[in-house]
Amino acid sequence: MRAIVSFLKYIFRYRAEAVDQIMFYVSLVCALTVIIHVGYITTPLIAQYTFQAIRIMFYALFACELFRVLSSIFAWNKVGVSHYSALLIIFYFLLVVVARWTSVHTLDFLAKSEWIYLGIAIIFLSELSKRSLFFDNFYFNPTILFVISFIALILIGTVLLMLPRTTQTAPLSFLDALFMATSAVCITGLSVTDISTNFTLFGQSVMMILIQVGGLGIMTFTGFFGYFFSGGFSFKNQLMFGEILGENKLNSVISTLLKIIFITLLFEFIGAVLIFFTLDKALFDSVGDRMFFAAFHAISSFCNSGFSILNEGIQHSAYRFNYSFQLVLAITFILGGLGFGTVYNFYTYFRAKVKAWINRHVFHKNPKYKAQIFRYNSKFVLACNIVVIVLATLSYFLMERNHSLVGDKSVVGEWVTAFFMANSSRSAGFNSINLDFVGMPTLIMITTLMWIGASPGSTGGGVKVTTVAIALMNIVALARGKESIEIYKRQIAPESVQKAFAIIVVSVLTIGLSFVLLNFSDPQQQMKKLLFEVISAYTTCGLSLGVTPSLSPMGKLIIIVTMFVGRVGTLTLLVAFIKNTKNKSYIYPTEKVLF
Repeated sequence: MRAIVSFLKYIFRYRAEAVDQIMFYVSLVCALTVIIHVGYITTPLIAQYTFQAIRIMFYALFACELFRVLSSIFAWNKVGVSHYSALLIIFYFLLVVVARWTSVHTLDFLAKSEWIYLGIAIIFLSELSKRSLFFDNFYFNPTILFVISFIALILIGTVLLMLPRTTQTAPLSFLDALFMATSAVCITGLSVTDISTNFTLFGQSVMMILIQVGGLGIMTFTGFFGYFFSGGFSFKNQLMFGEILGENKLNSVISTLLKIIFITLLFEFIGAVLIFFTLDKALFDSVGDRMFFAAFHAISSFCNSGFSILNEGIQHSAYRFNYSFQLVLAITFILGGLGFGTVYNFYTYFRAKVKAWINRHVFHKNPKYKAQIFRYNSKFVLACNIVVIVLATLSYFLMERNHSLVGDKSVVGEWVTAFFMANSSRSAGFNSINLDFVGMPTLIMITTLMWIGASPGSTGGGVKVTTVAIALMNIVALARGKESIEIYKRQIAPESVQKAFAIIVVSVLTIGLSFVLLNFSDPQQQMKKLLFEVISAYTTCGLSLGVTPSLSPMGKLIIIVTMFVGRVGTLTLLVAFIKNTKNKSYIYPTEKVLF
């Protein structure tokens, strides 16, 4: 007995990595078995055998995880940070086991097979997250790693979407699956097939996961779960994730990562709850279907992806005049398009106000006020968004009041539709009105709004509202003879002005090149529709004039590349693959160029 105790202490103190590696490969086999069972096997008899194997794997993983955690705690004589997440996983497994082996009525819903699949996925995710922090062993340029992570996620999504049980009829071809995976990961919303009618529940779930992970970035997720399941970051990990997240302070990397995840899950949960209560119960077969519908649209709207599991999208006759549903969607994708920093700043601002009110009226204390609760960038982003939201809504209402808004039965309905369409055009990609019925001036405005896009650091696309604002203010400053841009008693850094014009020029060049190539690959399509498609793909908006399914294979490939470049960022790709020049110890004389 003493020898066994000594052996366990040796293993879990000095060979814990080997144990983790064994658990990773075991959970990988189990996860692949679940994927094959859910997505590939269609024969009932074979499906019955594979489910029995999965059930055995579930109990085996539970036993292994329980043994590993208890042995590790015993070996170290303490409960570490990494043990907390493992204990939560064990608690989940225990609930499912109790639900399946006992007759506790309150846990009946946990007896379904889906919870077994989720348990295996959680174990695999925890082990994979620990492996995601392997970057200590060799150097990777964080920008290149950021690009590679998106490519890897797209390829994984492509394989999953090609499984036979993803679709109702014939499986997707490689190109169509690649298109759908790229559109989901790049949170674009363009689609070569109708996911509401052609995709099964499994296929729609895969799309929802790809949208969620793609909206935040796979490195954000792996970083969060890696920290959560391993209990910490190394110094190299903090440097890498600091560059990926744009965080200059190393001590703020973990908090920034947690804030992004917290904000996303919080607002998606609130959005899903509000969407759930705006829906008509008669339209759903069960509460579960209603919950899935609400969750899918909350994730899709906050991530500004524009995908919907409604036939005909928000134009569906049962939802076209559901203004409460449209308002919740609009508020959700506007919050997602504001950027994580700005939304978190909102959260801290209102939290401080509520805390001050409680201290004043409940505890009768004088509240303590902090200087500059709203940061400079938050003020600037908020001001830019307010201007665009007001002007876009007003313009759409005035231009379409006698056209596409005629179907709305009230003035309130007209304003809600105008608000929804104008702001969805910026990046979200939902449309409650068929774009073929809007006038040409409105179509030009929608195209401009797609190009402008959302805010920096958000799930939205486009060149960003701050980029356009800085470019316009620079033009005004030049006209006035001023050498700098000043706003809110601050001077905009010259680097920001240079970057703004670089982003604008690169976007125009990329859109122009894609448009020219698309005219060669699909000459039978109207140029107006092709230009609209290219701008929608580059800005990851997802609105379309209906040409996406009819594109040629080469045309689909061009749109795939355009979506990827627009999501990752052209400047990011240039930084990733162009070597940095060495710093020079000399400066050439300055000359002015004629314009």
